[in-house]
Amino acid sequence: MNTSPAAAVRPPLSLYIHVPWCVRKCPYCDFNSHALKKQDIPEDRYLQALLEDLDQDLALTAGRSVKTVFIGGGTPSLMSGPFYQRLFSELRARLELDPNAEITLEANPGTLEQGRFESFREAGINRLSIGVQSFNPEHLVALGRIHDRDAAHRAIETAREAGFDNFNIDLMHGLPGQTPDDALADLAAALDHQPPHLSWYQLTLEPNTEFYSRPPSLPDDDRLWEIYRQGSDFLRSHGFGDYEVSAWCRPGRESRHNLNYWTFGDYLALGAGAHGKISLPDGNVSRYWKTRQPEAYLNRIGSRTAGTEIIELDERPLEFLMNVLRLSGGVDEALFRERTGLPLSTIAVKLEQLRKEQLLDKHRIQATDLGHRYLNSLLERFL
Repeated sequence: MNTSPAAAVRPPLSLYIHVPWCVRKCPYCDFNSHALKKQDIPEDRYLQALLEDLDQDLALTAGRSVKTVFIGGGTPSLMSGPFYQRLFSELRARLELDPNAEITLEANPGTLEQGRFESFREAGINRLSIGVQSFNPEHLVALGRIHDRDAAHRAIETAREAGFDNFNIDLMHGLPGQTPDDALADLAAALDHQPPHLSWYQLTLEPNTEFYSRPPSLPDDDRLWEIYRQGSDFLRSHGFGDYEVSAWCRPGRESRHNLNYWTFGDYLALGAGAHGKISLPDGNVSRYWKTRQPEAYLNRIGSRTAGTEIIELDERPLEFLMNVLRLSGGVDEALFRERTGLPLSTIAVKLEQLRKEQLLDKHRIQATDLGHRYLNSLLERFL
């Protein structure tokens, strides 16, 4: 096994919490999500399992404070306000949670009755990611979503009324039968709510999904390009910038949690199937993942970590670059050593070659417009 000296600066630490249940599995979804009736979700047992899981992993924090928290799924908004109030009370008793921590909850518009947003706020959640996907009724049906257009609009307005001024609207493009005008209509409907952040990403057919086994008719490459081009122009004309491949925001409203992922930061993992990444005191960088099936996770005695792997020295440059080159602004060269523990000379020759080909910026680790267009090919050069 390769080892290296400890990195000069420990990365920021985040926390990811996975809630594995949803009302109905969407045909495009390849996440660890399992359909279950709301009244059957074992909230108390899952809370206890999460806390036992954390107690096993506390040594990984090495006394660092947690800067951001993201609760994903599944459908985390199926869980009650009291569940999150108890969870965060216990988290704060065990971890140093930064007083200004960004705490995001993924929310499905089809699971949000009156008063639920207020209870999330009371628990300390201060940011929402609302999974709208589309405002078009036909596209919502095609995507298997459990909400309609009115429920999507209502959820966003209810979130605002509950005091959430920091929220993301999740939208997809390249949907079955979608035209550029359809995509622009979705974006316009979202911007009517004046969100600070949008996730706008292309529908892809992933293995082990219903869409993969029975593919719908998706737009061809020419139409996909027109959707992306016209949509990007529209968002920029309304004050949004794409700071990452599929993330758009108004100035200064980036997702701090996602930025930590994309700058090769550290993150603890709690919950069924959750994945984490930790820079260890000996200079190694480790990935780990938790028991995937909810029942097995609930019933596990002792550690719920299902596997770990060390990111070897020769793998770290590509792992680092796969993340940071997603950012439109890239990163300063000094971050390479800070996050990988390796000198910049490790990749200096390849950086220079790519700069000569105008695929990378001359002074930063940052893809040019041409580099972003051929990002996969660019990354293959580091294999």
